[in-house]
Amino acid sequence: MKINISRQHIYLLSISIFLLIFVLVFSFAVLIPKGKQYREDRVELKKELRELRKYQDFHAQTEEKLQELESKNRHIITAFDAIFNPDRFEKQHRSYFSSLKLSQIKGIGLEENFVVYEVNTSSQISSPKSFYNFLDAVNKSDWIIGVNFPIDFKRDGELIRSSFTMKVYCNNKDKNTTQLKETKPEEK
Repeated sequence: MKINISRQHIYLLSISIFLLIFVLVFSFAVLIPKGKQYREDRVELKKELRELRKYQDFHAQTEEKLQELESKNRHIITAFDAIFNPDRFEKQHRSYFSSLKLSQIKGIGLEENFVVYEVNTSSQISSPKSFYNFLDAVNKSDWIIGVNFPIDFKRDGELIRSSFTMKVYCNNKDKNTTQLKETKPEEK
């Protein structure tokens, strides 16, 4: 039995073997390592996406809470931006006192990024209840004010004389520091 192989068959067989070897080498050298790297990258991407989703949920919850707090405390936030006006303060709170006088308004500097003013106050009240009503009104006023203790009460006939100091807090902005500089010469 004689095998008759033509040149074309040998040529096709050699090209087929060469292509088979090329495909095997290419598969083991390039495709399999890249496929393994792809699977590892895909697993890593899923982990990162899960973590990103967790942080996005946290951000959304925090943003929602921030919006809720901002809307609930809008009055307080705007109060920090208000510049203290002693005349307006006296007009707003005069109804709680028989007489109310603010004196020696001075800027005492910065405290935790807020400009702080100290205001000495003397007043006459008819009853301690009106003073407590005043304190409630200060909490709802246009400024952030802290009433400092001790509060001095002295009986004067039918009325009670009171004197106390208040600290007024404002945001540390150029307009406030400008006013702070303006109030310092008045205290001399």
